[in-house]
Amino acid sequence: MSIFDAVMQAIVQGLTEFLPVSSSGHLSLYQHFTGNSGEGALFFSAVLHLGTLVAVFIAFRKDIIALLKEFVVLVKDIFKGKFSYKNMNPERRMIVMIVISCFCLAPFVLFKDWFTSISEDDSIFAEGLCFLYTAAILYMSDKCKKGNKTKGDITAKDSITVGLFQGVALLPGVSRSGSTISAGLFSGFTRETAVKYSFILGIPVILLSCLLELKDAIGAGSPVSAGNCVVGFIVAAVVGVCAIKLVNWLVKTDKFKVFAYYTLVLGVIVIIISIVEKFIGHAITF
Repeated sequence: MSIFDAVMQAIVQGLTEFLPVSSSGHLSLYQHFTGNSGEGALFFSAVLHLGTLVAVFIAFRKDIIALLKEFVVLVKDIFKGKFSYKNMNPERRMIVMIVISCFCLAPFVLFKDWFTSISEDDSIFAEGLCFLYTAAILYMSDKCKKGNKTKGDITAKDSITVGLFQGVALLPGVSRSGSTISAGLFSGFTRETAVKYSFILGIPVILLSCLLELKDAIGAGSPVSAGNCVVGFIVAAVVGVCAIKLVNWLVKTDKFKVFAYYTLVLGVIVIIISIVEKFIGHAITF
């Protein structure tokens, strides 16, 4: 992998991690068409995801600091027997709901190897279908009646809904942010709350999955150079911060439908290309 490839993949990751178009799907396509697929690609994808996590910490630092402070108080109250599920402030409620959403991923862990195999195989047909699924949920969520739930109004049912949608987003081509934001909108969240909940929810999930992938890749030895990893990490973080600002603007101007059309067209194109590749017997690379 060249420095150019590292930078290009980092830009793709930084932009598409937060835009509701699927970062894993776009990375899978880039790696497929440039011949950078395989175990090394999985390792590098994990590094880029860590870079975008830094972007989340930077963009939502005030909210994250407030949640961390409340988490410390929450733990103290639990040990002192003062915790009350019915009487929680907005920050505490959001923490508890995020934990519930994370636990909803447990059933999907059983299919981890299957999800990984789709990202690393030679076909992009599955990615095309997943892009079409993303288009469908983005379009339907855009048609939803605007909700009024803020972080203090989120219920366990809402958090389970968002958590299950996030589990499906493990498939390459299914947008994690698009899925969780859509699930929030389906549940009656305000657009700002849906976006904030989606991005903060991604912190523990993406961090854990990346650490596990990095551990496995390091143990097996990775063909990706340290220099490429550092460059990719930094570029993904910087581009990620810019993408988050763009998403905040999109939320205020109700532009999510644009991405439904984009992923619809992309899904159709990817499926057509995958069929052509099947007939010619090899991948189309550039």
